[in-house]
Amino acid sequence: MPFVTATVQFQGIGASPGVAVGHAFVLDAKKVRTPKVRLDLKEVDGEVLRFKTAITLSDKQLEDLKDKLSTGAENEHGLILEAHRMMLHDPMFLVEVTRLIKEETINAEWAVRRVCRRLRHQFDNLEDEYFRERKSDIEFVADRIVRNLMGEVVDQELEVPVGAIIVAHDISPADAAMLVKTGKVGAFVTDLGGQTSHTAIVARARDVPAVVGLGKAADAIRAGDTVAVDGRRGLVLVNPPEEQLALFRETMRRQLANEAIALKTAELPSVTIDGVRVRLNGNIEFADEIPSLLAHGAEGIGLYRTEFLFLDRPAAPTEEEHYQAYKAVLEAMGDRPVTIRTLDLGADKVPGKAREKEINPALGLRAIRYCLQHREVFRAQLRALLRASVHGNLKVMFPMVSGVSELREARSELEACRSELSRQGVPMGRRFQVGIMVETPSAAWIADRLAQEADFFSIGTNDLIQYSLAIDRQNRDVAYLYRPMHLSILRMVQHIVGAAKGAGIPVSMCGEMAGDASATLVLLALGLDEFSMTSGQIPTVKRIIRSVSMTEAKAVFEKAMHLTTAEEIERFVKAEMDRRFATLE
Repeated sequence: MPFVTATVQFQGIGASPGVAVGHAFVLDAKKVRTPKVRLDLKEVDGEVLRFKTAITLSDKQLEDLKDKLSTGAENEHGLILEAHRMMLHDPMFLVEVTRLIKEETINAEWAVRRVCRRLRHQFDNLEDEYFRERKSDIEFVADRIVRNLMGEVVDQELEVPVGAIIVAHDISPADAAMLVKTGKVGAFVTDLGGQTSHTAIVARARDVPAVVGLGKAADAIRAGDTVAVDGRRGLVLVNPPEEQLALFRETMRRQLANEAIALKTAELPSVTIDGVRVRLNGNIEFADEIPSLLAHGAEGIGLYRTEFLFLDRPAAPTEEEHYQAYKAVLEAMGDRPVTIRTLDLGADKVPGKAREKEINPALGLRAIRYCLQHREVFRAQLRALLRASVHGNLKVMFPMVSGVSELREARSELEACRSELSRQGVPMGRRFQVGIMVETPSAAWIADRLAQEADFFSIGTNDLIQYSLAIDRQNRDVAYLYRPMHLSILRMVQHIVGAAKGAGIPVSMCGEMAGDASATLVLLALGLDEFSMTSGQIPTVKRIIRSVSMTEAKAVFEKAMHLTTAEEIERFVKAEMDRRFATLE
């Protein structure tokens, strides 16, 4: 009797948009069984030496991988691996493992796992998803050390068939980087991870669909199974019937067609049929996202997040490390504008400082507040930005500004750094524009005053919406209340844009709402000068803008503003979008 495969459906987190169908390539990343051995006192010194040898070997492996993966502007894989190297040499980690070996007379493998477990628990208590995800880095580093202690094979190169769906419990940054480098991966499917895991970041940078956080999918999927992946909806189907596969393949066909159009229209301006010009920029975290941005028609970078420089390390980055990172991005973008956001982390996450657990980190000492209380961290970044300004078209913006005094104080610190560098004879570029993220209700409602002292506004809708509607969008119980089309949000954006226009400064939007094609007509009508989004969102938004007039967009917006509830507005705008752009993906 033939074996019949049943369709299995998994719902996870859509980490990188796109649809893929292919055969499963299951990564067998079984955890090494850690031996637990009690040592004789005479064996302790030798065990410490064995641990140090494994650290040296692990460091050499990561250095070799970094050299292999870091080419040209694509150096952020190398930065992640460099962060892992720094974790290897973290004094706290080294001292604690050595202490356990000596005081409890246990073998190095056991000591490494115990210290790793303790560090992971500390990360579990962090509020921010991005930083909770970094606990996996601790696990990857510990696993490398243990494998080297036991003489296991590390960083084995894999022969992956073209279009394979990579299925794993979790994927290390090194493995993810090597896999996408081959250009053969159809999609990633992992049990662990979130929107900010390394797999998600690498997948988005290379436009590879990815679904993460699936729980136990890797146990259920066998090598060779037919797998359909929807990276936008977070859906994974295993051995689906032919009719479902046909739908997925049709979606893939349309996406490829849209991609072909995008590549052909990348150089065309984003302008309405009645001549209104809107600039479309990209949001990035890593420089290796730049080729994809440019291929999809980005005219610049509207948001370059600098937080990755502070991750997975025992001390804050030096001025030189900041400078080299910014220089690479500015040179890769040529004369296109690059808007770099200064540090947007909380006090509980910046390395090298005493970390106090905050009751509510989202509303605590973070972003510009943190920088103004820790001037040495802020000044290192500002000096690096001033030095890097000779390499391209730089713009700088400060996050989470809540009032005029914060903006004045930040600008004053920037000018102090400029004067200091000038006295030292350090080359700097011409004066660049300095703006702010408008993402707090207080900044929104005094936007007219802030517009007198900022060179531009960038509306950060992610925080603005959750602060204005008093909801945590990571909380599943209230996430349904996160509605960008809420009347209060539309009115607030309208007020911010009006204040900017009144002062004659440009205003952009860099939150998720900017790349949501269903909101494009509304945002166009509001009068934004620039939208900034991920690379894959640019072509669809551009096609919408090039297909309508500002008169049409304003008519839709005015009708929407006469409605009351978010649901009513969403239904109306969706109906208008469907009527005009039903064929767009």
